[in-house]
Amino acid sequence: MSLSFSPWQMFLDAGPVVRGVMTILAMASLVTWTIFIAKTIELQRLRARLKKSEITLEDAETLDIGEEWTRTGSGSGIAHAMVMAAEVERQRSQDIPGDREGIKERIVLHLERLEAAEGRRLMRGTGVLATIGATSPFVGLFGTVWGIMSSFTGIAAAHATSLAVVAPGIAEALLATALGLVAAIPAVVIYNHLARQTAACRACVADLTSLVMRLVSRDLARGISGGKVLRFGRDTLAAAE
Repeated sequence: MSLSFSPWQMFLDAGPVVRGVMTILAMASLVTWTIFIAKTIELQRLRARLKKSEITLEDAETLDIGEEWTRTGSGSGIAHAMVMAAEVERQRSQDIPGDREGIKERIVLHLERLEAAEGRRLMRGTGVLATIGATSPFVGLFGTVWGIMSSFTGIAAAHATSLAVVAPGIAEALLATALGLVAAIPAVVIYNHLARQTAACRACVADLTSLVMRLVSRDLARGISGGKVLRFGRDTLAAAE
């Protein structure tokens, strides 16, 4: 009678603990590839939108125009959020005469918070890959150790020393280690790949910050605030249409 050593048959013949370990590792591998596909599509689309937003802000002459174009165009949401943050802070500072450097500083602080929040959003979901890559080999090793223990226990109970008796159980146990590596290696590779893609997107977001600050500096140099030209007096701030 010949024994079948196909992976599926070994899975069916394994004990409940080893079979449970294999199931967990198979689910972890499925999660890894699901995250890879979803995040790849998300980052590719976001990077394209960020590039469009860069072109939009590059062509804008004033912050008001940049706000309108990022709102009505097909750019990214973070670009419009940054422009709106700069616009709101500029309008709130209209009653502070001669505070151009202070306005820039406050806008930079707000944009840095938005940039950091966007970076955290981009990394969402990738932490699962790091966990899978770090723990899957040990989970598989646990299944292997448990399976080998069960095999030797069976040998002692049967009072048999033949290798043919223990070989199937050991093969089933080693399959758990193999599945652990199958789950861990792609998870690590995919995590590093997504980290590089995320870093590229974060660099684009940093470029948007620079473009927004360039518009702010240009408007302040022209004396524009909230669509009006400002004349800074000694004691008052008068606005002229």
